[in-house]
Order: sequence, then structure tokens, then C-alpha cells
Amino acid sequence: MKKFVAAKLHGIHVTDADLEYHGSITLDPDHCEAAGILPMEFVDIWNKQSGARISTYVIYGTRGARQCILNGAAARTCQVGDQLIICSHDLRPAEDVTRIAPKVLTFTRDNEVGEVLTYAASRDADGRLTFEIQKEGEAQPIPYKEEGSGIAFPGLGYAGKPRR
Repeated sequence: MKKFVAAKLHGIHVTDADLEYHGSITLDPDHCEAAGILPMEFVDIWNKQSGARISTYVIYGTRGARQCILNGAAARTCQVGDQLIICSHDLRPAEDVTRIAPKVLTFTRDNEVGEVLTYAASRDADGRLTFEIQKEGEAQPIPYKEEGSGIAFPGLGYAGKPRR
């Protein structure tokens, strides 16, 4: 069995942190349903600002509120406004890699869905695995950057800054 990405909320912003709550992450059910994340499902969370990486479970909050609230101990890993990557996963046989198509939602500063992407693996004519990030069924360049988020250039780091 291999661990595969099942769904991802990429760049969602923290709207609150509640240390006194007993744990978990509270998310807008609309976002979760669009990506395929269930209540009580365990997710990995990566903070783009601090680099913190945690694992916790999802609880659904207020539908349409665009909330992303870290609760309990998880509240110590973020600040309001931090961008998170929230990823669920699935254990499947390796040969399933060409049959899965996880959805990836990107977010605006106000936690509105910016884009809906899909990850896809397939085999070429020689049987080798290939990978695409698709937007509306069309392959996108890799590395993929949402319009306005910075541009990746060969030999340069994020947003055109030289690598050290």
C-alpha cells in the first residue's frame, strides 16, 4: 500500500486560533465538500509562514463562513492570516496511481476558492508514469503557480529570486 494525496486545500488563510477548544481544525463544509474532505477525517497541515507541520482531524464549521480555525494545541502552530496547506490522504495499492484524481482548491486572501485543480498520473506509450496538474481538464505547466502568485523560472527560486 502507498500513501496518496486524496484532497488538498492549498493556501487557505487562518481566520482564528482557539487554544481553549479541545482540538482539531474547523473548516467551512463548502470547501471540504468541494475537495472531498470529510468531518472527523485526519489531515496533515503545513504552515507556509512558519514551516510547522501538524496532523489533526477536521470538524465542519459554519457553511459559507470561509473559516479556517486551528483549535487546541494546533492553535500554537499558527497566527491569524497564515497560509496553510491542508492535505488528506488515502492508502491504496500502487497500481491505483493512474485511477486517482485528487482535487486541489486554491484560495484568495478572503478564503474564496480561487481555482479548482486536479492531479493526474498516467502512463506514456512506453509505460512510464507521467504527472499533470490539470485546470478545467487542461494540463498546466509544472511548477504550477496561480496567476499573480509569483513566477517560477529555471535557475531562480520563488518569485524570481536567485537561489543561493
